Amino acid sequence: MSPIPAKLADLRSPEEKEAHAKPLEWSLISWLYGFTTPHRRQRNKLFVFVVLRSLQLPLLAWAIGKVIEGPISHGSVSGLAWGTAGYLALAALTNVTLHFRQRLALELGESVVQDLRNAIFTHLQSLRMSFFNRTKLGRIISRTTSDVEAVRAGIQDVFFVSIVGGGQILGAAALMAWYDWVLFCVVAVLAPVLWCINLVFRKRLSQVHREVHESFSRITASLAESVNGIEVTQSFVRQDVNAERFGDLIADHSQYNLKAARTAGCFLPLLEFNNQIFLALLLGVGGYRVLNPDIAMPVGNLIQFFFLANILFQPIQALGEQYNAALTAMAGAERIRELLNTEPDWDDAADAVAPQGAAGRVEFRDVEFEYEPNVPVLHGISFAAEPGQTVALVGHTGSGKTSIINLIAKFYLPKAGEIRIDGIDVRRWNTDALHHRLGIVLQQNFLFAGTVRDNIRVGKPAASDDEVREALAKLDCVDLIETLPAGMATEVGENGCNLSLGQRQIICFARAMLADPQILILDEATSSIDILTEARLQHALAKLLSGRTSFVIAHRLSTIRHADLVLVLEGGRIVERGTHATLVQRPGLYRELYRQFVQATAA
Repeated sequence: MSPIPAKLADLRSPEEKEAHAKPLEWSLISWLYGFTTPHRRQRNKLFVFVVLRSLQLPLLAWAIGKVIEGPISHGSVSGLAWGTAGYLALAALTNVTLHFRQRLALELGESVVQDLRNAIFTHLQSLRMSFFNRTKLGRIISRTTSDVEAVRAGIQDVFFVSIVGGGQILGAAALMAWYDWVLFCVVAVLAPVLWCINLVFRKRLSQVHREVHESFSRITASLAESVNGIEVTQSFVRQDVNAERFGDLIADHSQYNLKAARTAGCFLPLLEFNNQIFLALLLGVGGYRVLNPDIAMPVGNLIQFFFLANILFQPIQALGEQYNAALTAMAGAERIRELLNTEPDWDDAADAVAPQGAAGRVEFRDVEFEYEPNVPVLHGISFAAEPGQTVALVGHTGSGKTSIINLIAKFYLPKAGEIRIDGIDVRRWNTDALHHRLGIVLQQNFLFAGTVRDNIRVGKPAASDDEVREALAKLDCVDLIETLPAGMATEVGENGCNLSLGQRQIICFARAMLADPQILILDEATSSIDILTEARLQHALAKLLSGRTSFVIAHRLSTIRHADLVLVLEGGRIVERGTHATLVQRPGLYRELYRQFVQATAA
């Protein structure tokens, strides 16, 4: 692959840098073949039609030669009629075989793709949060889209088309060797030359086509970025800069297109010229053997050779294309297998428990935690939250607040120490059972495709409309939802794009209220809500927090004044603890944060 210009190299995505092709590997082929096992009846039928198809094509050419050599050469009208009828019958059978071969291959490919995508999605649900934090979304999506489609091509096209092409070549070669081994040797010498030419140029074409695809991807990414960021672009007067950058991308793409055109322009004439050389040699050598009285090769055999030569060489170019597709399928299969073989960072213990009637007591005992090896983010965290208490986590960005709630939610496990919920180590809790007792409202909450009602029901899928309305009523927010065009039946759009930030947060509050959890986590939950709306929610929040063990992270210190316990974190350690009233009286980080908050509010 030609090097990408240095000024554009940084624009390549991780997906572009991944291997586009991989050598054929038996373990991967065997692994992929295993996905056809559930569909063995369909697969075995397909094999039958593939073998029939590979034998029928040489027989068609043989039948034409036989009709010319026999009835036509001897002037037999009745023989010509029977020969024509026999050829038509064989041709009809060949096309029936082609129909079922193609249909069964497409059906098998679709069945395998469906199984692969289900396997990928199911496996993704079993992976822990750390996997998604270290893996880009685009790479995950590409496994279920482009990589799976490459595998589809490998199964339904490459594998079976190659068998047909290989059988077609072998069948034609066997008939040619049977007719005249000398002419067959001519073919045997030239065939590898054509194969090598095809292979070399196909490899080059594959490389330049990938370069074209990559450069076009950079163009579309730049266009999407420019459109999405048009406000920033115009605000900072970057129109000319962006236009120059886009022009460089267009010029780069044009160069790759010209390179692809030049490569194709050399390949096709060269391949055609070699075909003509082969026909000339076949004509010369074959004609000599027909005219030489010492050899006296039947002219019908020469005619047979020309028909069979077409059958022999026809698949060579197609097999070259299939070989490149096979390399792409291997690369896609390897990435899919790597994903499916990715083990969760941890699994529930075999004796994991799911206690009934959890009270919601949470205790940290000398907890140490790190996202990456040897990069600790929490040091010796110890505290206890009694059932029904509200614990506020306060500190600068990066102090460890979110890490604590991630551990409470069992998104991660501690490196050292214990986290006990209702007296049971979190490692022994059944994760799903624990999550059923948790309610989480984040700063950036995700809304699913569907209506407002559907998104609130995420907290309790079987909830009735009355229960959904009751949850909103407890938050005193029914009117805010009813002002939407269709009320609770309003479609939220892609990730809530047609709703305000405050409306999205209200939906997420209602979701948590409807779930009725024993432990509630609020992570910057009111940061997207205006002061007036937040004031309306304070009473509702008090009802939501009542009777539940709650953990609140907030930069607006007004939301945590009534917390039973305030934990002040700095550098992954608890540096202060107490109530709001006691902490503001002591010199320390909390009082400084509160002073900054008061000044900002007054300003």
